[in-house]
This record gives sequence, structure tokens and C-alpha cells, in this order.
Amino acid sequence: MTRRLLDPGVMVILLLIGAAAFPARLPAQDEYYYDYKPLGPEDAAQPAPALAPASGGGGRGAAGSGLAGYTPLGFAPPERRLPEPGPVSPEGRPLRGRADAETQAAGAALFSRPEGGPYAGGGAGEPGIPGFDQALTRRYVEQYSRGGGREWLQAVMKRAGPYIPFIREQIAARNLPPELLYLPVIESGFVPTARSRSGATGLWQFMRNSIAPFDIKINEWADERMDFWKSTEGALRKLEDNYRALGDWPLALAAYNAGLGGVQRAARQAGRADYWYLSEKKFIKTETVHYVPKFLAVAYILSNPRKFALDLDWSGDPRWELIPVGKQVDLGMLAEEAGVDGAALKAANRELFYGITPPDKNYRLKARAADSSRISEALERTETVLIKHYFHTIRYGDTLSALALHYGISVAQITEANPGVRAQYLRIGQQLRIPAYRDAGPYRHAGTTADDALRFTGSHLVKRGETLWSIALAYGVDPEVLAEANGMNLNDTLREGRNLKTPGPEGR
Repeated sequence: MTRRLLDPGVMVILLLIGAAAFPARLPAQDEYYYDYKPLGPEDAAQPAPALAPASGGGGRGAAGSGLAGYTPLGFAPPERRLPEPGPVSPEGRPLRGRADAETQAAGAALFSRPEGGPYAGGGAGEPGIPGFDQALTRRYVEQYSRGGGREWLQAVMKRAGPYIPFIREQIAARNLPPELLYLPVIESGFVPTARSRSGATGLWQFMRNSIAPFDIKINEWADERMDFWKSTEGALRKLEDNYRALGDWPLALAAYNAGLGGVQRAARQAGRADYWYLSEKKFIKTETVHYVPKFLAVAYILSNPRKFALDLDWSGDPRWELIPVGKQVDLGMLAEEAGVDGAALKAANRELFYGITPPDKNYRLKARAADSSRISEALERTETVLIKHYFHTIRYGDTLSALALHYGISVAQITEANPGVRAQYLRIGQQLRIPAYRDAGPYRHAGTTADDALRFTGSHLVKRGETLWSIALAYGVDPEVLAEANGMNLNDTLREGRNLKTPGPEGR
């Protein structure tokens, strides 16, 4: 059986028809990101593109948004996308994308609200971010405005008091939607030390792998995701970046929950940059489908406290200042020297693991504005010692790792306090200065231990947050010995409520 081949001329015609029928590809993910690379003076001089006010619903766009001068890259029809150059931000940073001015203006028209301000067209008391009329949002309004839901909101907002004025000022300074003030309600319940099952931490729930662009650090001294000042600045900047990339606040919020790349992929797959469409058609995960409606419901209720019988009064809440420390200090000793509330000072700096500032001379402490002058005066007294130390004389068998374990600090922290000391070259008789980050009893030298004589006749009920290390310290026993006595490995997970065998009264 013979096959007839198409005439070459017919094949060319069919190929041309196919090319016209199918549009060019949608942009790849790497065509939508905000570039943090520093620019030269010639780049910074370039102005951001100006957009005429555009009408139409669907979000805070360039015409009516607080991000004046920014142009959303959007997801305009692919045939309207032309090559570089792209726009730059007012700071001179490029917004990379293969979008010409006409395409960007089209995106702005698609996503912006009518002329007259970012909230034009919204109902009285409704959030300026669109979506209040969605069924799922209304359902969450019902959930949070009655019974236990309303009581929970009341408790959360009472806890939010110390942070509300600062966050509100930061939002206003950036001219962002005011209702972003309430995003920590659904992120962390306004608990600065909150930690999710996935490891997200702090008021704004930053993951460890997402903090680098925002000058948020994690080291042996602090986890700055719990720094309400830095995390607030980082979260708002992240939301701004999401909005610049997507041109729509519901999508920007979804990207805060699911990641910018994830939302962009979903929009490309759906062919539409519309959060509600992506939710309805399940292009985004279930958690993100509920995230924005939940936020909008909470924002609506808290923006109308009288309507929902909520007592919200932040008039007496503090204003905050950053104070250069210049040296390492114990917050408790500093508070006592300055005559201020030590608990309040520690609460303002929850990111510090030991209540002691890092050895970084440029570190700045957060304090209530009313206390700042007294704290600054105390720091300026050069003769005042504001940190305690233990002094340890090296004996045969001592190691820095054993000392660090006993005193509850790291080897690096010991070497920082003792310049020139090296773990592998300790000298008998050498005296070490060890920062007293926590109370510790006398150190038992290696030559005086008798772990093999221990009798584990006592018991300990494991509490939340405890580890084999911390329990071993409490009972003065080597953690590996404690683990072995309980049939565990040192790295095994220790579950709350478990009974552990411990040295009894007759033990050492």
C-alpha cells in the first residue's frame, strides 16, 4: 500500500495557518521577577514609566494604587509582548520583563480601580482589596464574627497592641492598603515567636529560605524572623514586590502564601491572572484558596469593630525607637541600670536567644520611645559592666565542646569571648572568660565524673520545648548517658508527655 505525500506548497500553507491559529508562548517564570542587583548612576537616573489613570475593577492597579509610578508586568496577551527594555522602579532598580509600555498600560487597565483613589468603588467599611463580595469571604465573616471566633479575634488584637502603631506607620509610609495591618492575624495570631509546622516563624511567618533579600538573619545569637521591626519591613517589601510582579492585590497576597513563582505558574497554566478564577478552577492549592478570603473577612471585621462589638483601643500602646548598643549587653542588667521595665525590654527583642545582644557593635536595640533616653545614658557609662561572665581554668581532659554544653552556649561563642583561643590547643591552667547566658552550676571536670556510677531511679515528664540536651543540663548528666539510659539516640525526637528515667536523689 503506497502513501501519498502532501505537496510541499500545501505543507507551507498549513504551517502558516497553524502559526496564526496558535499564539506565541506565555512568558517564562524568569521573566517576572524583581531584580535586587545594585545599579550604577546612569541606571538610577532613568525615570519610572508614568501611566494614565485607567478604569475598570479587579484590584489596586497603577492608577489607583499606593505604588505610584510602578507598572504591573501582568499577563497581557502574548502577541502584545515585545522585547526589552523594561521599566525601572523609582529607586532605579529594573523591573525585568519582556513587556513594552503599551502592554504594561494594558495590564494596568486590567488590574486598576476607577480613578479617584485606591478605594474608589468599594462599599462603606469594606476592604479596599477586592473580594469582599465572594461567598467564601462572607463565610469567613460569619465564622470570625460570632462566638468563639469573635472572642479569638478580641484576644489576638489585645496581643497585637504593642505592634499595631509601628505596623500602621510602616504601611502608611509605603502608601500600601491599610488593611494589610491585619495580615499577621491569620499568619501568626500576632505572636512574635509563633512557629508553624513547616518552620515558618515570627509575626509574618518567614521561612528560613526566604529571608536573604530582606536583611533578616539567623545565627547563634538571634532569629531575626522574630524581630517585629525587621520582619515587618521585610514582609511589606515582599508584598510590594509581589504586587509589582502581578499588578493585583489578591494575587500578591496569594503569592505571599504560596510563593510568587507558584502563583505565576498557576496564572500561566490558566491563561488568566485572576485570583478568584484560579481559586474556582483549583489552579492553586486549597490553603491559598482560603487564604485571601480569610484575610479579607478578618480585615472587614476589624475595620468595623463597633458593628461586631469588638473593643479595640490602641491609644496607649508604645512608640518604638532603635538604639545603637555599641557593645554586648545583658538586657536584664541594662534594664536595671537604666531603671526601665526589664520584661518589656526583653519582650521588644524576642529574637535574642539569651536576652543578650550579639557582639556586633552596629547592633541596634528596640525600646519604647519613653525609655530610650535612659537606656542610651546607661549605655554611655563606660565604667558600667552590663554582661556577666564565668571564669574557668582549664584542667586535664577539658574540651571547649564540653564547656559549651555545660554553660549552655556554643563553642564559637566561647572563642569570640576569648580571642586567640583554639579548641585543639587548650593549655592546662589557661583561664577562659565564658559569657553567662544562663545560670549554670560548677563545671565537673572530666577527671571527676562518674557517669558509670549513676543510678537512674528518678523520672521526668517531658514538657513542650524540652530536649535531651536541656534535661541533661537540668540533671547534671551527660546527654548521651541520659539518652542511653532511656533507650534513645541523642538525635531522636523527644515527645511532650513522655516519662524519662533520670538520676534519682541517691544519684550524683
